[in-house]
Amino acid sequence: MAFLEQVAIFLGAAVAVVPIVKRVGFGSVLGYMLAGAIVGPWALDLVDDEREILHLAEFGVVLLLFVIGLELQPRRLWTMRRAVFGLGGGQFALTAAALAGLAFALGLPLEAAVVAGLALSLSSTAFALQALAERNELTTRHGRLSFSILLFQDLAVIPILALLPLLAPASGAAAGGIPWLDIATAVGTIALVAVGGRYLLRYVLRLIARFGTHEVFTATALLTVVGAALLMELAGLSMALGAFLAGVLLADSEYRHELEADIEPFKGLLLGLFFMAVGMTVNIGLVIETPLTVLGVAAGLILVKMLCLIAVARVDTANWRTIRGVAVALSQGGEFAFVIVALGVSSALMDGRTADLLIVAVTLSMAATPLAFKAGDWLNARLEREAEPAYERHIEEENRVIIAGFGRVGQIVGRILRVRRIGFTALETDAEQVDFVRRFGNKIYYGDASRVELLRAANADKAALFVLAIEDVERSLATARAVRKHFPHLTIFARARNRQHAYALMDLGIDRIVRDTFHSSLELADGILKELGLGALESRRTVDTFRDHDTERLLRQHAIAHDTDRMAEEAQHWTRELEEMFAEDERSSAGEDRQGLRRRDVRVPPR
Repeated sequence: MAFLEQVAIFLGAAVAVVPIVKRVGFGSVLGYMLAGAIVGPWALDLVDDEREILHLAEFGVVLLLFVIGLELQPRRLWTMRRAVFGLGGGQFALTAAALAGLAFALGLPLEAAVVAGLALSLSSTAFALQALAERNELTTRHGRLSFSILLFQDLAVIPILALLPLLAPASGAAAGGIPWLDIATAVGTIALVAVGGRYLLRYVLRLIARFGTHEVFTATALLTVVGAALLMELAGLSMALGAFLAGVLLADSEYRHELEADIEPFKGLLLGLFFMAVGMTVNIGLVIETPLTVLGVAAGLILVKMLCLIAVARVDTANWRTIRGVAVALSQGGEFAFVIVALGVSSALMDGRTADLLIVAVTLSMAATPLAFKAGDWLNARLEREAEPAYERHIEEENRVIIAGFGRVGQIVGRILRVRRIGFTALETDAEQVDFVRRFGNKIYYGDASRVELLRAANADKAALFVLAIEDVERSLATARAVRKHFPHLTIFARARNRQHAYALMDLGIDRIVRDTFHSSLELADGILKELGLGALESRRTVDTFRDHDTERLLRQHAIAHDTDRMAEEAQHWTRELEEMFAEDERSSAGEDRQGLRRRDVRVPPR
């Protein structure tokens, strides 16, 4: 079949099926899978080689991981280490052990059971993130926890693919011990991608942006992903790891948003093709031949994963809405299961029929996820109607001040307002924090302050001041944007975690900003200077001068906040200027002291 004919078939099936399925409420992913099944070998049989198409479409997953890497700055990954390596590692270990044990108990050989446990413990990054994004839940608590667990799973694919060949029956004799050469090659390739992404890529992108055209920049973005993926594949590693690593290394660059915008259309199309290819490769004959077995394995997979996810999420939070959200979002099998199962068959660790059964079960679990989301929504709505705290939805006060975020900063502001008998409405997204604070007599309401409907319920249209005390930078900015857009009359006093957060708030037109730890650090420095022998007046003058100087610097550097090189130059310039200012003050003070001594020598005769 000609290439253009196949393209027309895929596009036609997607256009015809996906909107209908999405209109019904089951999401675009299930629509792509159904479209693939319709044009596949078990229905209309309009496609020649669905396996080859699946291999090509896996590049959509590679592009997805590159975009995820662009969104995940290294310092942010470090701050997420507990969720990624703690919860993600716990989920992976618990689920793999449970599924492998269950498979072994049902009669699979030990090696095949291990392959099944490892493959089925992974969830679908593409499916889960796509579904959460369509439901606007990526920034919710369960969305962030789901992302952290998925990130660990994506990282775990690499050692799994390296481990399976070592478990093969002939691997011990054939390999001759530990494959040091392969390990060294893998480490060297990762180092090459890391160094190239950190230094060479930024230089190349800077040149292309300066002298090239938009189309060339788009080609460079694609070449970046393809090159990193090919290097990893040549080293025997996952293409997805190379793309993800390249994305992480470019996350701090000034070209991050441009790269993401250029890659996004290709990612969307190839992900759609990937899910269509999955639908085409489903062995419908196996479903017809043994329907109860297939459905039982798929249902067992979903149930075991949900139970394991509930157990792991319960360690992080007591909010059952969040726990249910994580369990539903990650209950399906993942796209990497196809790769791992295929490697298990080629390594003689699993027979072909068992592999087909697992692939069908994973596909059915993906297809069942939209239904699981629907069931979760129904359950959440029912539980909220039966036992919802009054403060979650009904806010009766009409206060002049709204405080968004009632943690350390928000509570202190609230206590000061309370002692002056000034009414305020506090909003907080952490249900545990809400319950804890209410025990002490504080009026606080559960809800995300970035939601316009909640702000309206809190009578933001009648308030005068809005205190933005949210600790999380992304939620803080989302809330600031919502307030500025829908309630422009509100005067916003904002807390900033750091300088970059302050600049982002200033971009939104907010000028009443207090930086975390800045004033407390000034007080600490004042005490240190006094302890070192400076007088109280001199110490206070030093600290006040530094505060005024740094505040002026913050305002003046706002225009170049996104230019790292200019910022570095300005920082050095301002530091030298401040040092010279204090040195001049010291010289002036010393001169005044000497003149005073001479005057005293003249006026006071010696005894």
